Amino acid sequence: MGADEALRIALLTYSTKPRGGVVHTLALAEALARRGQDVTVFSLGRGGDSAFFRDVDPDLRVRVVPLPEIDGEELGPRILRSISTLAAALVPERDGFDVVHAQDCISANAAGRPIRTVHHIDEFSTAQLIACHERAIRDPVAHVCVSEPVAAELREGWGITATVIPNGVDAARFAAAAGPDAAPARAAWTARLGRYVLAVGGIEPRKGSVELLEAFALLQGSHPGVRLVIGGGETVFDYRDYRAAWQARAGELGVEPVVLGPVPDPELPALVAAAEVFAFPSVKEGFGLAAMEALAAGVPLVASDLPVLRRTFDGAATFAGTVPELAAALSAVLHDGPDPTRRVAGRALAARHTWDAAALSHLQLYRRLSADGSVTTRGA
Repeated sequence: MGADEALRIALLTYSTKPRGGVVHTLALAEALARRGQDVTVFSLGRGGDSAFFRDVDPDLRVRVVPLPEIDGEELGPRILRSISTLAAALVPERDGFDVVHAQDCISANAAGRPIRTVHHIDEFSTAQLIACHERAIRDPVAHVCVSEPVAAELREGWGITATVIPNGVDAARFAAAAGPDAAPARAAWTARLGRYVLAVGGIEPRKGSVELLEAFALLQGSHPGVRLVIGGGETVFDYRDYRAAWQARAGELGVEPVVLGPVPDPELPALVAAAEVFAFPSVKEGFGLAAMEALAAGVPLVASDLPVLRRTFDGAATFAGTVPELAAALSAVLHDGPDPTRRVAGRALAARHTWDAAALSHLQLYRRLSADGSVTTRGA
């Protein structure tokens, strides 16, 4: 294969819903297509979905594989059925691709031995998920991580050396949402919600949802009228018990959060840009794409004091290691407004993380692996 010849690339994801890994898959695929590559995106279509949560570049080929719902199906059997359904669609076509690149443990298991991006290291209690996660780290022919701390976890836990390629972000889209032309869209959100603290990612343990409730309870007496707003939340996992406990805790604390659920993609940037402050209290992250989008919009960011977030957002965010610290940091922004230095740094940081740069780094990796006789990305 010549150095300039287009690669036939399959990018695999487990869902059509707006989760970070799915956003990553589509944006990377589109950036690779802009570089002249022949890209097909494979995904499971859950609940009758036949397309992704947003329109995609017409240069991409998209294969959404139906995965019908089964009433009462437990998580473990659903994971196994997800893997087998995606594999049945992919395997007959696999040898037609030069590169097969999976973005999660379900698609990595379906693909056999792909390149794998590890966005973060998960911890599961369901036996099928534990096995899925382990195979999806152990079996791939090569690994990509979106940050150095995640790569360090792979080295320390499995002796695997990964290539670090940070996420991109559509900074221009979120910056425009903070500009004068988008003032009506922002005003629509503030008319509906008033002043608000925003978190995006839904209600789940990894997102620190209970910790955020407890922090908001500490500050709301000093900031009457400010609301806690939660957006997003589509996931393959079953967090019903956690969400019920979260709602019960909200009642105990006297907090009345606004739970928007998944927000239509065209409306998301204005929702972010209209927020007083973006809360990112995750207890486990690989990069923090939603937080980077908030910085692109010029919204103050208060994040968990995790090594990965320190490395990604240092100089652009305020960090909090405990619930009282989180409450104090959010309260300070609500009282004083954005810190101008951090706002400038955040916008500059987001602007540096482009999907075109991420695509170039991926393409260089793909070509290096294709030229390396010890590693094959096709038919493995």
